[in-house]
Amino acid sequence: MSTGRFKAIDRLRRQSRFDSMQAERTEQLESGTDDPSEQVDMEIKDDVLRLIFTCCHPALSMDARVALTLREVCDLTTEEIARAFLITPPTLAQRIVRAKSKIREARIPYQVPEEHELPDRLDAVLQVIYLVFNEGYYASSGDYLTRHDLSNEAIRLGRLLFDLLPDSEVMGVLALMILHESRRLARTSPTGDLILLEDQDRTLWNREMIKEGLSLIQRAFSSNRFGTYTLQAAIAAVHARASTPDETDWAEIVGLYSLLMRVNPSPIVELNRAVAVAMRDGPGAGLEAIDTILDRGDLTDYHLAHSARAELCMRLGKNDEARASWERALNLAQQDPERRFIERKLRELS
Repeated sequence: MSTGRFKAIDRLRRQSRFDSMQAERTEQLESGTDDPSEQVDMEIKDDVLRLIFTCCHPALSMDARVALTLREVCDLTTEEIARAFLITPPTLAQRIVRAKSKIREARIPYQVPEEHELPDRLDAVLQVIYLVFNEGYYASSGDYLTRHDLSNEAIRLGRLLFDLLPDSEVMGVLALMILHESRRLARTSPTGDLILLEDQDRTLWNREMIKEGLSLIQRAFSSNRFGTYTLQAAIAAVHARASTPDETDWAEIVGLYSLLMRVNPSPIVELNRAVAVAMRDGPGAGLEAIDTILDRGDLTDYHLAHSARAELCMRLGKNDEARASWERALNLAQQDPERRFIERKLRELS
């Protein structure tokens, strides 16, 4: 674009001797032409992070700007983004179309925000980075449980963001991603099959990453301004500190999920809390909490909710209910390792 403008200026200069009006036009064009590199806030040195901040414009709703950025900058598919939002792909596609229409109609400028504008966009940027990580850490479909390219890129962006804006929630999301990633080698078998947290070989966990994540959490909590990502990271830290499944402090995890429900209530957080309650108080208490969620119509198309219910039913000896929940989960799951795991569970019931 710069080259085109400069060529236009040169051409107008050559013609200006023949047309006095052209001289005025040349002057106007020169006065409005800047090198785009000078317009870029040099505090954001990474191209991808700069694009994410640019796309997360506050004139759009939070869901719209996050969805648009994930699609146009982070190159996630409509189906992957829809599963992250727990909505259908057509609904997500319409959300992106409406966001683009608003950009056109409101003539929202496509420009890199200045340094003082970055905090207003931070929440959306954090959500974008974490959803990219989520798709890499637990792929929504396909042949493999994880996508290392996405999780590594999200952590890279998190580190850059931490250097740029060392906010407590930036520390929280970076700690959360690092602590989850520390368990990557233990999460699948050599053949790519899913291994649940309680069955993982914890000697494979990356202790250096755990140390880094715990340090970030401590710094975030010391600021007394922590939010949802820091609380989620604190839950991951409880797991990371337990050298065996039996040493996991489930009472602390339930307490943290209860606090997270007050700060940012959602059916997913409620489901995770229900699983923690089952580990603390027994499968009956957890099953009751999950049924409460499903009975009111939340998470009915979320396969992990039905998988969790099936597991608790198995522990209670309710094999018919367990089979129905496993079959429902199998119909909804789109990732091959998960489907193989559920099929093994169904064979166990038989």
